[in-house]
Amino acid sequence: MTEGTDPAPERAEREPARLVAFSDGVIAIAVTLLVLEIHPPEDTRHLLHGLAELWPSYLAYIITFMLIGQVWANHHVMFDHIRHADRTILFLNTVLLMDIAFLPFAASVLADAFRDGHGERVAVVLHGVVFEVAAVVFNIIWWYARRERHGLLHKIDPAGARAIHRRFQLALVWLGLGTLLGALLPVHGVVVIAAFNAFFWLPISGELGAARRRAPRRSI
Repeated sequence: MTEGTDPAPERAEREPARLVAFSDGVIAIAVTLLVLEIHPPEDTRHLLHGLAELWPSYLAYIITFMLIGQVWANHHVMFDHIRHADRTILFLNTVLLMDIAFLPFAASVLADAFRDGHGERVAVVLHGVVFEVAAVVFNIIWWYARRERHGLLHKIDPAGARAIHRRFQLALVWLGLGTLLGALLPVHGVVVIAAFNAFFWLPISGELGAARRRAPRRSI
């Protein structure tokens, strides 16, 4: 190195631990707000009947809670392998959390529409679009992290990264189809979106990264 020449500055990296912790908090608040949208019946003289009439609220609560849980699980799968969180990652994750925070409202609209028997198509489309936006942001974050140099940790191999990418892309298609179907047949759209949740709890091949090879034991 010639005299007077400064060495190349090392790239500062912000670990995503605080981002993940903040995201966990927002997601926890979102799922808690879901139950607050279920209001007990006012007529306690016919309480059992009133509770039974709330079935759309129970359905919207269960589906949305499990789907937000799916978002939480895949968020951890993704950030288990992202090395650092630059401003782009922080911005995209903020957009994702803004979308998730909107879900209690979408779930309430869905429940009200099915309970009143009006506006079911619009309600299912709104509910599906909110999750579709989340899927879009997931794909953008993962695409950005993969293309960014040193964006992913070395513990995940290319096959594992592609497996996660394929699962995230499948979410785009699946939720999109459920949303479009909901615009025509609301009940069928809800069934497709609920089936998405059941399938996506299955583990992704390679999501934990490459297993460490054990060093061979020395013979005594």
